Amino acid sequence: MAIEILLPRLGWTMEEGVFVEWLKRDGDAVQSGDLLFTIESDKATDEVETFESGILRIAPDGPQPGSTLPVGAVLGYLVQPGERAPFEAENQEPRTENRRTGEPENRETRLDNGHPTPNSQLPTPNSQSPIPNSRPPTPNSRRSGPTISPRARRIAAELGIDWAAVTGSGRTGRIVERDIRALAAQAPTGQVRATPLARRMAEDLGVDLGQLAASQPGRRIDRSEVEQAARARTPAVVPLAAPVQTQPLSGIRRITAARMAESAHTAAPVTLTTEADATELARLRSNIVADMAGTDLAAPSYNDLLVRLVALALLEHPALNASLENDRIVQHAAVHIGIAVDTERGLLAPVVRDAHIKSVQQIASASAQLIAQARAGKSGPDDLSGGTFTITNLGMYEIDAFTPIINLPECAILGVGRIVARPVVIDEQAETVAVRKMMVLSLSFDHRVVDGAPAARFLQRVKHYVEHPYSWLTR
Repeated sequence: MAIEILLPRLGWTMEEGVFVEWLKRDGDAVQSGDLLFTIESDKATDEVETFESGILRIAPDGPQPGSTLPVGAVLGYLVQPGERAPFEAENQEPRTENRRTGEPENRETRLDNGHPTPNSQLPTPNSQSPIPNSRPPTPNSRRSGPTISPRARRIAAELGIDWAAVTGSGRTGRIVERDIRALAAQAPTGQVRATPLARRMAEDLGVDLGQLAASQPGRRIDRSEVEQAARARTPAVVPLAAPVQTQPLSGIRRITAARMAESAHTAAPVTLTTEADATELARLRSNIVADMAGTDLAAPSYNDLLVRLVALALLEHPALNASLENDRIVQHAAVHIGIAVDTERGLLAPVVRDAHIKSVQQIASASAQLIAQARAGKSGPDDLSGGTFTITNLGMYEIDAFTPIINLPECAILGVGRIVARPVVIDEQAETVAVRKMMVLSLSFDHRVVDGAPAARFLQRVKHYVEHPYSWLTR
């Protein structure tokens, strides 16, 4: 019986996905564990493997690259040698056999009374049409090319290695990571190293990768360098009427647009803003960075320090560590903080789980890994879901204050501005002024879930922790 290949659900909130490409061809023999196709969800792009073995059959009207499909949509089938795919059974005209000649007879067959009847009305239990284009595998050629492990495939893509002609050293001749790295180490100096996307863009834009690589020896060419080369090649002529450029609202951008609109139209957002003296916080981080210089540990960023202090403040003010679910306010016992990250594919918020029981160093290690995976498009569904509070920091873009949008179903989000030195009145009576490093904190909260006073007390506590970091550092 044919096995349906369905579009999988890669996260609890996933309702549809974008089909990117098949990694096998129609008629290829596949084994359990082989990567079959690539899809793009609202979180990341994933290569999906099969848990069954058989012959891949793709209908002529099957999914096209770039098409958006609902979860559970049928993409193709796995059949056994000699077995029809469902779309073949529907489209194949039944065949009968002439009893006298033994040849197929498709047009019509006469009954004993001499009247013609369509061949499809006769029972033909022993007749069966052959499967078009089916290629049953032989013991020595189960597939059309070498097999490769998923990890080796990713390494090859990162290094720009064509693995089709690589001889594998793994079991049954499978290509493994060491084969790819060995080939990369033996690659001639003049070989062009480029990402797969850069190669495709270079071909579309007519950019000579060899010339580009020669100008930057030893470097791996990426998309931005191809785009820059294409722009430099184009004459700087101002058109009389610049053409309008459009692009489809798809992938993460489409999901982000839908969720932001839902937040704006569903929640009752209120934003509170305060200014905190971050002089001691900046001094603390500077001392930590200096102490960790020369070690293998990752120095904590300002975001890592904020995650820790906000997590402790949420334990003291649990009304802000809540969500509205099915007309019920749920206060969460654990604190899972999402960190807004700008990526090439759009805004993502990987979640640092159990931030209330993690040390600053543990938070720094976890966030560094999560952010790297998000920017590389390798985040898993669990990495991007289950948050109870979100922090978004635009200080690195020289933004002082802004109004963050609540990440539903969470009830609050903290916006962080830049740390900037300004003259501040220290003692009004003595008219003392000093230069201090100030930071603006903006808290947006859902007034359906929490009132203004509890939200203000929480923000006040966060401000206190920013100004007195040693009060929470040892907790």
